[in-house]
Amino acid sequence: MNGKRILLGVTGSISAYKSALLTRLLVKAGAEVQVIMTESAQTFITPLTLATLSKRPVLSAFVSNTDEGRWNNHVELGLWADALVIAPASAHTLARCAHGFCDDLLSAVYLSARCPVFFAPAMDLDMYHHPATVDNLRRLESFGNRIIRAEHGELASGLVGEGRLAEPETILQTLETFWADQPGKSSFDSFSVPPSPGPLPVANRRVLITAGPTQEPIDPVRFISNHSTGKMGYALAGAFVRAGADVTLVSGPTALAVPHPAIRRINVQSAQEMFEATEAEFARAEIVVLSAAVADYRPAFPASQKIKKTDDTVTLELTKTTDIAATLGARKGRGQWLMGFALETDNEQANALKKLHAKNLDWIVLNSLRDAGAGFGHDTNKITVIDKDEQTHEFALKSKNEVAQDLVALVADSLNKHEP
Repeated sequence: MNGKRILLGVTGSISAYKSALLTRLLVKAGAEVQVIMTESAQTFITPLTLATLSKRPVLSAFVSNTDEGRWNNHVELGLWADALVIAPASAHTLARCAHGFCDDLLSAVYLSARCPVFFAPAMDLDMYHHPATVDNLRRLESFGNRIIRAEHGELASGLVGEGRLAEPETILQTLETFWADQPGKSSFDSFSVPPSPGPLPVANRRVLITAGPTQEPIDPVRFISNHSTGKMGYALAGAFVRAGADVTLVSGPTALAVPHPAIRRINVQSAQEMFEATEAEFARAEIVVLSAAVADYRPAFPASQKIKKTDDTVTLELTKTTDIAATLGARKGRGQWLMGFALETDNEQANALKKLHAKNLDWIVLNSLRDAGAGFGHDTNKITVIDKDEQTHEFALKSKNEVAQDLVALVADSLNKHEP
């Protein structure tokens, strides 16, 4: 974010108070922030607050009332910015931008902006789910804008549901992730037209991805787990959604943020919870990527109270967890594609090939712990992919984001070859 120029649009919503924290976070991250407020936004938070935090006068009208009638040129503002972030974006502002109304400074800047535009909607539950709002959000996305989805929680009305403005930390993370995935792009690259999904046949496909570890309780304070961070699965979710897919991510416990606001995340903890969540989504999925490190065994009888330290040793009886890959592979229907992962320490290819056929997978992605920079905890990975025809595809050590792009391309190539 260092040196990025951010236009922050603040509109009339009770959650406008969060724009103060967002401004502070952006400035602390090294960004230059220029706030533009609508007239109604100023009834919820004062321009002085945001001017103080941004270290710039807040703009709200085409002609300044306080600076000798200075003209606030919407075209220059649109060219200056690396990103326009409208947070909170009220239902009224979404409608005006979706239909091209241009009767205030913020909407004029929006229509003039050549930079990426992010809308973070905030409104009450029923307003957010009203067909008019849903249609406006879809229109804005179709123009190439990015939507930072409203969150679930208690609303100002007292209702509980979707409509809360995404937390400022989430908005900042979304921007940081966006630029991390756009190496070398300048602020004047064309974002004014919708990004094309290109020739990749994964566009508009329903993709189901599992990621992260599972935690199997021993007692209320202890569990069995592994070293998975979820980085590979999250990178895959980001790569598929950027290729135009409809992505659902079933995630075990991880500190990672969702890499794209369009990804639907389902949080789970244990292997059984991951199985149940994945099974519930499986029937509608066309591409399933099982990258999670799921525990093979769990304690057979988790204690209801903390186990006290008494003897020098303790014996745990373990029982097998449900094999998610094998279960889904046995149920796989026509038009469904299944990718599994194998982390091996010896006889790598033989073990991976056995798993590929035993679980009725279309691809197996092999990691070897003997390869430096591969496996758990790294930002890089080195993979070998074996497909159901036993063709082997080897890849060099790369960042996990690049590995994810390679896997999406491999899936797309297989779909092109095997589907009419």
